[in-house]
Amino acid sequence: MSEQSAQPEYRIEDLAHHSGATVRTIRAYQDRGLLPRPERRGRSNVYGDAHLARLRQIADLLDRGYTLASIKELLEAWDTGRGLGGVLGLVAEVHGPWTDEEADRISRAELDARFGGTPDEAAILEAVELGVLEPLPDRETEEYLVPSPQELAVAAELYAAGVPLAAITGHLRELRDQVEHIASRFLEFTTEHVFARYLEHRPPTDADAHEAATMVRRLRPLAQQTVDAELARAMRLLATRHLEFHLSPHAPPAKDDESRSVALPAGTVRAVQSLVGPEGVAAFVAAAAEREVHKRTLDALTSSHHIGGEFTQST
Repeated sequence: MSEQSAQPEYRIEDLAHHSGATVRTIRAYQDRGLLPRPERRGRSNVYGDAHLARLRQIADLLDRGYTLASIKELLEAWDTGRGLGGVLGLVAEVHGPWTDEEADRISRAELDARFGGTPDEAAILEAVELGVLEPLPDRETEEYLVPSPQELAVAAELYAAGVPLAAITGHLRELRDQVEHIASRFLEFTTEHVFARYLEHRPPTDADAHEAATMVRRLRPLAQQTVDAELARAMRLLATRHLEFHLSPHAPPAKDDESRSVALPAGTVRAVQSLVGPEGVAAFVAAAAEREVHKRTLDALTSSHHIGGEFTQST
């Protein structure tokens, strides 16, 4: 038997079975240039281990959030000899855990007990939607994976203190928008000042990707450390002011010219930035709010005049 004939060979149906992809998906990858064409043997198309390995690489990159267009660029770089080991290492580094916290499991009975003992299907569904809980399939008892036990513990403590579940999940949604904005700014900052030199090529060279992965490992703890320190500072400052306000016999009047912070969804901020740039976000939001207030004032005056006129005519 020749060396060539000893290599595993697959029909497209066999390749689909071994890779987990569908026949239709395999053909679509071929059409897009993600997968090499099969060899022709008589009237049959024959695939080999290289095709199987490529399909598994594509599936892994898709799981990590890469688009097919990005995957094609990576694979083309590899095929032209630029190397993909460093890039895949960088992908693995970024996709890896950003916390030392380990996931845990909890049964439905334990979950109900921690939140008052009364089953609440709506709250469970919302927790699953938020990713606080992940259902575990094929279990005799209803169990959930808890990606962040600390987050669930905080929710349980708030509930025990009297905070309704709906308020807890609503607060989490608001908090996520703000934290995602902070994360986005941190990424923009580090990309501009640190990672830009490693990402000049698209995709980066193998050596640059290796160095970037090392830098990710060094900088990964900094985001959380910075946020922890600033949150502690802000909580100490604002909690003191809050307490003074509520202990004062007379609440101080609000100043008309006093600046106040307003939380905006990260998506809204990005949309405004695309229109006016980062430096114009505050002015744009202020102008839009003032225009809306003026519009509603005019609408109210017009409506009041119209109603008053009708009243006069009817009397």
